[in-house]
Amino acid sequence: MSLSEGNLRGTHFRSAGEGPPLVLVHGVGADLEMWTPLAALLSRHRRVVTYDMQGHGESAAPPGPYSLADFVRQLRRLAEDMELSRFDLAGFSMGGLVAQGFALEHPGSVNRLILVNTVYDRSTAERQAVLARVEEARSGGYLAGVEAAIERWFTPAFRTVRPELIEPIRRRMMTNDKAAYVAAYAVFATADEALAPQLGRIEAPTLVITGMEDQRSTPAMAQRMAAILPRARLQLFPGQRHMTPIEAPDRMAAVIDEFLGAPDAERQG
Repeated sequence: MSLSEGNLRGTHFRSAGEGPPLVLVHGVGADLEMWTPLAALLSRHRRVVTYDMQGHGESAAPPGPYSLADFVRQLRRLAEDMELSRFDLAGFSMGGLVAQGFALEHPGSVNRLILVNTVYDRSTAERQAVLARVEEARSGGYLAGVEAAIERWFTPAFRTVRPELIEPIRRRMMTNDKAAYVAAYAVFATADEALAPQLGRIEAPTLVITGMEDQRSTPAMAQRMAAILPRARLQLFPGQRHMTPIEAPDRMAAVIDEFLGAPDAERQG
């Protein structure tokens, strides 16, 4: 298995495996490391590319405000620099919004789309709550919310038995560039509203995944999203909360491998 890591025009990336390319986009406040357990499994059959979104990890953190278009452009640049003309694309949480925006803007580049624990068309109450969290972070309350987020994202049993997998997430959240985080979180809080009316135009076959106990990227959201996407398949994971890629990588890899199918020449990047 080949492994490479580097920085292209301000975007920190990692590539592992060989074969048809699959690009994974992480969630707000995280970085490419969140994909490590799942990427190790998926790279057995394909080339898996992970990267840090702008303002995250080791990628550049330009001053805000940010827009969804900024994150879509970053992904487009990375694909061009890595000479990926067509590829499968998966996004987690905010990364799922970036993946949707990319699939809408560049339909010819996306073979198959995977939306993992991704919000969809929040209700008025849900939107007010997430906007309140943006303001809390902006006013200096960011660190106070980290432990509450960890509790929301992982099941109690997993927090007890696998603390070594949770610590990198906690460490990243505690050390994020605060201004960049707020700028990105504001996009996460609002982009679903603009994307929702457009999802019916996504041409790529799409796998929609979430945890049955996810409190923010809920099963109801996933069901509504799958219903509006023209070529969608829905997969709900019982007993899982938000961080399904970390908590259930084996189960998720099996579902994704089945969805993507066997590698073939047509889907090479």
